[in-house]
Formats: sequence, structure tokens, C-alpha cells
Amino acid sequence: MAIAAYKEKNFSSLEEKIGVQFKNTDLLVQALVHRSYLNENRDFALAHNERLEFLGDAVLELVVTEFLFENYLNPEGELTNWRAALVNAKMCAQVAKDMQIEEYLFLSHGESKDANTKAREYILANAVEAIIGAIYLDLGWDLAKQFVTRWIISKLPEVLENNLWMDPKSRFQESSQEIIGVTPTYRVLSEDGPDHNKTFVVGVYLDNEKVAQGTGTSKQEAQVDAADNALKVKGWKGPKVEILTRKNEDPIG
Repeated sequence: MAIAAYKEKNFSSLEEKIGVQFKNTDLLVQALVHRSYLNENRDFALAHNERLEFLGDAVLELVVTEFLFENYLNPEGELTNWRAALVNAKMCAQVAKDMQIEEYLFLSHGESKDANTKAREYILANAVEAIIGAIYLDLGWDLAKQFVTRWIISKLPEVLENNLWMDPKSRFQESSQEIIGVTPTYRVLSEDGPDHNKTFVVGVYLDNEKVAQGTGTSKQEAQVDAADNALKVKGWKGPKVEILTRKNEDPIG
């Protein structure tokens, strides 16, 4: 069954989608194997993707760090925030969706059913990091760097334009204080489910007027979702930061 599942997936088409031709396709396949799949398919020829993810995480961070250092003169703290926005799980999961890799994942039956969940977002993000690790091992630094530049660093203008380097709660609070002089408040509207698997609905208010609401598996997560939705309702992007682009004559360092 595991061998059949391997053959059913057209990895050549995936290589075309992501723009990388592997010498050793097994590394690409391994990057897509979640640990849960091996629990049900112990005869599968390849290991899960966690070691590749570990490697890819380091490669991703270094490529992004080098790019920011070489191209921007902003202080270290700001560059750290920009980097975090580019390499976090949410961004990597979005990149996975852009590349359409979800159909190529090897997941257990249980994990396969849990689409559109926080857990699936992490699985997708980890697969992207594992693919980066696989590219680095198979094809070297330059091609890994090209891949990261094409799929992830290309998101930087969107991050800077929309202040995605700030968390939604901070963006909404700073925007509301700056624009209308009001600090947002949050209220739990409902909570459902057993203690180990609750779902919270939280509303965010300005002067006792509900602007939006959000859901999450914790109050904090629901507040972040509510703030994110409120930013969209108001059309606010958050405070502006000065972007200091390096010129050719500027020294490195």
C-alpha cells in the first residue's frame, strides 16, 4: 500500500510547480512524509521529514537573514521582526498552499481528515522547511537560496506594506490609538467543547462597539483572530515604519 501511494503521486508535476528539478527525488518525497504516515505504513521505504525540516529551518533563516542584512540598513530589532514574519509557520503554510503541495503529503488517515486546522497549517509549514532542507542536500546552497528567494523573500513587500511583522493585536491597538484615540478591549462571547479541546469566540470592541470577532482554541488565539478581522473591517494596516534601503555606496555592516 505504501509503495502504491508513492507511485500514485506525480512528483515530476510537483517539481514543475515548485521550479526545482531534483537529482535524488527520494529527498523530495521524504520532505513530504509526516511522522503519522509511518505509524500506519511501517514498510514505507523512507523516513519522516523531521530531520530535513530541522536542516531546512536553518537554511531558510540564514538566507532571509543574509538578504535583509545586505539590502536594508534598519536596526537589528526591526530586521528581526521582518525575518520572523517571513519564516513563521503562517507564512510557510501560505507558501505551501501557493505551491499546491498539500495533495502530495503522506499523512495518516486521521491527519488526512483534519484539513483547514491549525495542525494542518503546521504540517504544511514543516513540509516547506523540509523541502528547503532537501534542496540544500541534493542541489546545494545556491539553488536553496534561489528557492527561498522566489517563494518566501518575494513576500517581503507585502509584509512591509501591511505591517505583517507586527502581530494583529499590536497593529490594531496602535492603529486605533493613533487614528481615533481609543484602546481596544476584548470580551469572550462563547466557549464550547471539553476542557482539552475548547473553542473560544472573542469579540473586539472600540468604545463598547463590537468591530469584529474571532475564534481559536485559546482566548489569546481568538483575540488575535478577532484583531486580524478587525483590521480588515477598518482597512487599517498599522503604524508606518521607515524602510532604509541600502545603496551601492553604503558599507556592509
